[in-house]
Amino acid sequence: MGNDGGSIPKRRELVREAARLPTSSELKATALESLTHAWTTCPLSDAPLDFSNVVSDWRGRLYNYESVLQCLMPSSSETPLSETQQAEFARTGIKSLKDAVKLKITTRKDEKGREFAACPVSMKELGAATKSVYVVPCGHVFAEVAMKEISDTEKQCPECSESFEERDVIPILSTDEADIEKLAKRVDELKTLGLTHSLKKDKGAGKKKRKAEDAKENGTTREAQKTKDKDTNKSKEDKNGISSRINNPMTASLTARVLAEQEEKTKRRKMADGYKRSEAVR
Repeated sequence: MGNDGGSIPKRRELVREAARLPTSSELKATALESLTHAWTTCPLSDAPLDFSNVVSDWRGRLYNYESVLQCLMPSSSETPLSETQQAEFARTGIKSLKDAVKLKITTRKDEKGREFAACPVSMKELGAATKSVYVVPCGHVFAEVAMKEISDTEKQCPECSESFEERDVIPILSTDEADIEKLAKRVDELKTLGLTHSLKKDKGAGKKKRKAEDAKENGTTREAQKTKDKDTNKSKEDKNGISSRINNPMTASLTARVLAEQEEKTKRRKMADGYKRSEAVR
């Protein structure tokens, strides 16, 4: 640029590859990588998942039991929770241990001694490449394909023979919006029944129901008290009349009748006077 024989490069020379949208294969690879990370790492502590001590929330996300316990009782932990941990735990919707189900994952070893999660029915390796589900409340984990074949014929867990309903088969780490919507609807239905994700009774829901009933009862009591006060005031007004000032009932009745007749005569007199005035004007 300073008469040294150089030149100023143009933009198209600097940007050799134009920006482009990722291909479907690249998107699949990214999704698989993200799913693999979710199958192997606890999002609350970034520690490796311990398959012997894993819990899941209503959306089928996986956490280490100790990490959930630490977030539920941060005061008992030696190290305080970071803002990232607090934000991530808030997203889980876990308010107590009843909102999580402890999973029972079958593990096996391959020829090289590598331990992996496996479906106890189909023997398939469970992970990012295999759609998996678990049953509530027992927590046994299976490959989705194997579970569909079983649930079509009977609604009993093949491991423990515990009965379950179709809605209580939870997909693990599903990214399908239809699945997530279905799971959200399930949680709402359970709340109306006073149950948590693990199908245990929600004490908080019982307290809210009692509060609502108490508020309704208090409202009814207030209305009854208002009616009672009105009746009391009316009786007080009646007592302040003629009968309250005369002790003899017969005398009081006679006096009241005389006063009523006098009042009637006064009304008639006023009406007659009014008629006479109108005739005089004419």
